[in-house]
Amino acid sequence: MISTRELTRDFVVSRTETVHAVRGISLDVQPGELVAVLGPNGAGKTTTLRMLTTLIGPTAGTATVAGYDVTTQPGQVRRKIGYVGQGNGAGHHQRAGDELVGQGVIYGLDRRAAKRRTGELLEALELTELAGRKVSELSGGQRRRLDVAMGLVHAPKLLFLDEPSTGLDPQNRANLWDHILRMREQYAMTIVLTTHYLDEADSMAERVVVVDHGEVIADDTAEALKSRLAGDRLALTVAPGNLPAIAALAEKLPGAKEVVAVGDELSVRVADGPAALPALITAAQERGIPVAGAQVHRPTLDDVFLNLTGRSLREAETNGKAA
Repeated sequence: MISTRELTRDFVVSRTETVHAVRGISLDVQPGELVAVLGPNGAGKTTTLRMLTTLIGPTAGTATVAGYDVTTQPGQVRRKIGYVGQGNGAGHHQRAGDELVGQGVIYGLDRRAAKRRTGELLEALELTELAGRKVSELSGGQRRRLDVAMGLVHAPKLLFLDEPSTGLDPQNRANLWDHILRMREQYAMTIVLTTHYLDEADSMAERVVVVDHGEVIADDTAEALKSRLAGDRLALTVAPGNLPAIAALAEKLPGAKEVVAVGDELSVRVADGPAALPALITAAQERGIPVAGAQVHRPTLDDVFLNLTGRSLREAETNGKAA
């Protein structure tokens, strides 16, 4: 559905300054996948989506989307995709239903078909009772659902979502994603999304692509990335005098790394925490080391980013600039 090779985008700021926003991204997305693109502000996520949706052209490299070249066949690409950007796409003074009908006509539907499709989407996204309201009168969650409806009005097989739930409260985020996932199943869509919410990528995406400084630095399932790049962390509480002995045991665990003993707590990173913890406790008991408490902390995608770059993704988002 998507294939890029060395996709690059530079922005000339002045005669002496060029910003290299995207630095040679090569990526393949298969039909039906839900792929999350993660990275801090300024990593190049939105710039990449803007190239794939033909809003800006690449400086170098190639990209085909839904079988068409983004540079030489932008019109064909646009007819095949849906795009929900970071801002609201509907006119604030227009009625929600009218906006959807108009969007359908723009995509080539006759007015009767556009009205039928509008009715289907309003019902699917629970917006039917709001069809006659002006967009400015809708809540944030309702406007985002309307944006999704506008991206789906022509029944695209590929949907791009750029920060679709930013600014929504947890309940509205959950509701929006419930609607998106049901629509995905109904229409067998491929979805590519960027998000700052790591839990969204972790729980819903089949693949996670991590981007930093305009380059892909990791591409795999969330579970594989967490297992391979971060691992589980075991935390055990013992008497301070027993720390050296249990630390020595922890170092012998398969794949053990980052063994840290501070105060009365031992911390060690392992590949399979649920299997390693009982083994470590048993070894401690056999040597007469009492364990007062023990926990397994499952890794997060932020742990993955920290492992890859040496900094937290959340910190990088806070300190970075959007790109």
